Amino acid sequence: MFSGIRASPPVIMRMDGRNFKDSLARLGYQRPYDIAFARGMAAAARGLLADSGLAPAWAFTFSDEISVLFEELPFDGRVEKLDSVVASYLSSALTLSLQQPVPLAFDARVIPVHPEEIADYLINRQSEAWRNHMQSYGFYTLVSEGTGEREAAAKMKGMKFEDIHEMMWQRGVNLNETPGWQRKGIFIYRRPYEKEGLNPLTGKVVLVDRTEIVEDWDPPVFASDEGKAFLRSIL
Repeated sequence: MFSGIRASPPVIMRMDGRNFKDSLARLGYQRPYDIAFARGMAAAARGLLADSGLAPAWAFTFSDEISVLFEELPFDGRVEKLDSVVASYLSSALTLSLQQPVPLAFDARVIPVHPEEIADYLINRQSEAWRNHMQSYGFYTLVSEGTGEREAAAKMKGMKFEDIHEMMWQRGVNLNETPGWQRKGIFIYRRPYEKEGLNPLTGKVVLVDRTEIVEDWDPPVFASDEGKAFLRSIL
């Protein structure tokens, strides 16, 4: 009864890890951030762009979340197909990339957007990456010092960002100087470039247009003037 529900492009899809907190703890990944896990997420997102045959325009990932933009929709825009195939591809790709015996799973949602809303979406998700960064450092620091997880979560809920920053500063961690991918996410996109090639008809060297997939592990702050100019050049 839902097979006829279709979306119209452009569409952003957001995938979130299912129970990743428990799964990653069981698999022994570091908290709050693990570079091996981040590389796995980037590799899964890159594979979706390059190898899945679905060809989204870009991907943005942080923590256990991946967002992708489809300017053209596969499966004639059928939401059932989009949700199931994209989530299952990323689940498989991440499990293989991390070489884990335990399958990892994503859920998925389809978000119809107007073209003018795409930059705002990225600004919003990057702001969430920053909030997640602050909360994660504070929470796992308290837990590592012996605070129970429930008590640590309650304490973090009432703390302002400046208080979390000061708490971490007192422990020798400047949250403004942690790796860029932790604070601002990883942006994976297609970048055009020119390459010399040989025209088989004339035998002359000519410039041809190509695209390459770029992983930016330290993107600009999208809400800044530099970031907005960067997004305009991409979008």
